[in-house]
Amino acid sequence: MNEKLLQYLWNFKIFNSFDFKDVEGNDLEILDFGRWNFDSGPDFLFAKIKTNGLVIAGNIELHVKSSDWIFHKHSGNPEFENIIAHVVFINDVEIEEFKNKTIPTLELKGYIDENVLAKYETLLQETQFIPCENIFNSKNFPLHFHEETLLKKLDAKSIEIEESLKQHQNNYEAILFQQLAYAFGLKVNALIFKQLAESIDYKIFSKTRQNQTQLEALFFGICGWLDKPSDEQCKIWKREFEFLKVKYQLPDFYIHPKFSKLRPPNFPTVRLSQLASLYHQNQNLFSKLINAKNIEDIHQLFQKVEASEYWDNRFNFGKISPVKGKKTLTKDFVELVLINAVLPLKYTYHKNTDENIPDEILTIYQSIAAEKNTIINQWKTLKVKPKSALETQSLLFHHRNFCEKKECLRCSIGIRLMNA
Repeated sequence: MNEKLLQYLWNFKIFNSFDFKDVEGNDLEILDFGRWNFDSGPDFLFAKIKTNGLVIAGNIELHVKSSDWIFHKHSGNPEFENIIAHVVFINDVEIEEFKNKTIPTLELKGYIDENVLAKYETLLQETQFIPCENIFNSKNFPLHFHEETLLKKLDAKSIEIEESLKQHQNNYEAILFQQLAYAFGLKVNALIFKQLAESIDYKIFSKTRQNQTQLEALFFGICGWLDKPSDEQCKIWKREFEFLKVKYQLPDFYIHPKFSKLRPPNFPTVRLSQLASLYHQNQNLFSKLINAKNIEDIHQLFQKVEASEYWDNRFNFGKISPVKGKKTLTKDFVELVLINAVLPLKYTYHKNTDENIPDEILTIYQSIAAEKNTIINQWKTLKVKPKSALETQSLLFHHRNFCEKKECLRCSIGIRLMNA
């Protein structure tokens, strides 16, 4: 037993009987269990009890042991002055001040089903994937679980984006550039690409985007790849980068993207060239993405994006590859960019001005194919079969924020399992 579980049981009224008697043997009727308080102060506010024929309104404090009142130093704290009942799992000591003020103490040990405690212990055990794996049933998902969970994720992401906006004078275009860079970097280079985007004043980037060669030179130069040019094209990029360094007084700052554990089509050289192509082709990219109403309109913006001609027969500088052809963006990659960059920003931009944006965003997620990764494969072993990115994003967020942290008592699935 812990205090979190005790609060959960009290809030959801999970008891064998409600014929409560305090530790003195007096009848104690709970007229209102109170409102669960997640801030400082008593655990439940605005409660109401009936004892010795009197109806009393106030707050209720819960502890595993009655002696915790002393250990937590609540006595004398003004926040705990209006306590009308002390609810404990075990009454191990008598609290003198409660006796003097005739505040009842309720011991819950005899009112709690041991099966409930056993279920909770099961949830806390180490498991291969999720805490409730041994008792999980794919039918345990509440109605609208995925929609509500994905909106929680979007709200959490929105808070991060709003913090970034404060640092960039509310410049949504600069944030879009950083978000896209992060997405183009994939898992291996996401943070490195974002660092690259943040290292460039967006005004400089915006002026350079009209010339794709210069834009590639800017990216490649900041990565430190042009110090020893391996061929004529690299010499051109080097000259352009040196020109930009002088023109915009760029600092000697370099980042170092990784190539290891990546398939050649995902090499940072190719992805940065494609990012340059995307911005070169779309001078009003932010406006186009934000105003797009459906998945088809968004896909169209990425349709002609491809790495520059130099990369038709290369994946790295100066090395000719036997694999030849235009390096365009695959549908799967574009949808990954939408999921991780475009849609969260679109939601943030519109959420306070367009009441229909949640439904619009959810519809777009629903039109994107279900993702494939290790976590989703684990869910599939539990007979969960996601049909779209709406469901896979929901499952990924839920696993990271509830299952990994064992927040079973805040989890809608956990609540259903505990009450089953």
